[in-house]
Amino acid sequence: MVSGAGPSPGYLAPTAGARAERREKGSRFLAVVAPALDEAEAEGVLATLRRDHPDATHHVFAWRLGREGRARASDDGEPAGTAGAPVLRVLEGRGLSDVVAVVVRWFGGTKLGKGGLARAYAAAAAAAADAAPLARRVPRLEVAVEVPYERLGPVKRLVHPPEVELVAETYGERVRLVLSVREDRRDEVVAALADLGVGSGRL
Repeated sequence: MVSGAGPSPGYLAPTAGARAERREKGSRFLAVVAPALDEAEAEGVLATLRRDHPDATHHVFAWRLGREGRARASDDGEPAGTAGAPVLRVLEGRGLSDVVAVVVRWFGGTKLGKGGLARAYAAAAAAAADAAPLARRVPRLEVAVEVPYERLGPVKRLVHPPEVELVAETYGERVRLVLSVREDRRDEVVAALADLGVGSGRL
């Protein structure tokens, strides 16, 4: 299997939730960072915290999803740009995706000002993000190949988990293999198949 050096592929994602708490001039900030593979999961985390802390003044959130880092954030009644955006910048700055961050605030009676609010929300989110266990997630593609029997051995030698995994094989006049390939290795695998005289198609 061909391998190459370079920057680490993919993106970081939390594998479990983490919490952190801060107090600023009487206000309490509870930050929760959790895995979220889609908007429904992210909204579920937010709904749980709203249910568990109905007495809180604000439930600020931000999430990033997928390789593209599709994002959404809400100030939940705080002055525009002082809450959701700073939390989102924490996630972006750490290269996190498939993640939701919620910061629950209980107002303590003293206004923090826009700058103080932004710093408090960002600091709480950063503490929770730093406490979360992370794993690198690399998108995968499926590649289908039809292989003459005499070339099956060399083609199967390209299977090298976790970069290239054999998902399915069907035997007929030729052997049809479906390979799951890490996205950053696809071009190398396709080129290696071409060298063996085997065409491929992306599923």
